[in-house]
Amino acid sequence: MRYSIVWLMVAALLAVPKAQTDFPDLNPTVTARLDAAIRKVMREAEVPGVIVGLSAPGKGSYVRAFGVADKATNTSMTPDLNMRIGSVTKTFTVTALLELVDQGKVGLDDPIAKYVDGVPNGDRITLRNLAQMRSGLFNYTLDEGFDKALLSDPTRPFTPQELLAYSFKHPVQFQPGERFQYSNTNTILLGLVVEKIGGQPLQDYIHKNVAEKAGLTHTIFPTDATFPSPHAHGYTKQTETGAVQDATDWNPSWGWAAGAMISDLPDLQNWARVLATGTLLTAKTQAERLKMPPSGIPGTGYGLGIFNVQGWIGHNGSLPGYEALVIYLPEAKATLVVLLNTDILKNGQEPSTLFGQAITQVVTPDHVFNLPVGVGASTSPSGTPSPQTSAPSPQLSTTPTG
Repeated sequence: MRYSIVWLMVAALLAVPKAQTDFPDLNPTVTARLDAAIRKVMREAEVPGVIVGLSAPGKGSYVRAFGVADKATNTSMTPDLNMRIGSVTKTFTVTALLELVDQGKVGLDDPIAKYVDGVPNGDRITLRNLAQMRSGLFNYTLDEGFDKALLSDPTRPFTPQELLAYSFKHPVQFQPGERFQYSNTNTILLGLVVEKIGGQPLQDYIHKNVAEKAGLTHTIFPTDATFPSPHAHGYTKQTETGAVQDATDWNPSWGWAAGAMISDLPDLQNWARVLATGTLLTAKTQAERLKMPPSGIPGTGYGLGIFNVQGWIGHNGSLPGYEALVIYLPEAKATLVVLLNTDILKNGQEPSTLFGQAITQVVTPDHVFNLPVGVGASTSPSGTPSPQTSAPSPQLSTTPTG
């Protein structure tokens, strides 16, 4: 009788329908729903082109490219294109820093003043504060002088020191660790730490110690407007007129450690997993990375150069002409990468967020990548939301999801 009861219990458990959180097979029915959801966002947000890669072990793979890579020639978007990834760069810079932590060369609770002179509150702001976006330092991309300098000549180079100068002329916004506020200034400083302690230019250190170790063969950190072919053209809005313009050859040096990098879909699918699972780091350091103090946004936390939105771990990026979303859902070992060739907002939302939400509503309805309307809004140099009819200030996502 005892064994009969056990078998009845087992049979009952097997008969229970799979939970809604289970990742579905990427069969023709599901892929058709994904196609429709992506095309709907493209149409409503007026996105020229988008590349999507979605996969989970044993569930199949969904790789698609929609729309055009070049509006002038009507060239189709294809999954093999190189794309600017904006603030996804931060995940590489912070990973490089955490490797130095693992080597005992820096400490997360070291003050930034130990490595970089002249930082306001530098004796109190730690590397941890910087990586968690809790330093209180003003975001240089919101400075009016920076805005004018870049937009007057988008091809000009910037040095890290020039970028920091735009920030440091502003008072600190709050005391270190007091609250979360996304600031590109934080990651520029961490890039300088990696250079100083790593003994190499940042782009070389990241290439050798992060990209190569992760097996990434099409991921680069340019120091100028270099853009490997094939690549998509990127489209943004002109500040004064609101006209759409081609930002493909804008020099990304103004983003440096916070947003200058280029990659492609296969590399980023690999990187999403490496980043979220801590392949390049010790278990102890990865655990520190994934500590997510509340960001003040429901369902969202920000760790050491990485976020968690409703269970999806990773980062997004936005800079003139391009957006990226690179995330991983640990419980399903699922990877989602979205790359698109515009940063023009739709009703205050980053289009990459709209794609992430639409896709996850189909495959993981219990883990929808959703950020409140307005959270993803670009901001003007004064820090107020820019109207949708005007251009967002050039930035690397000044939003909590970067």
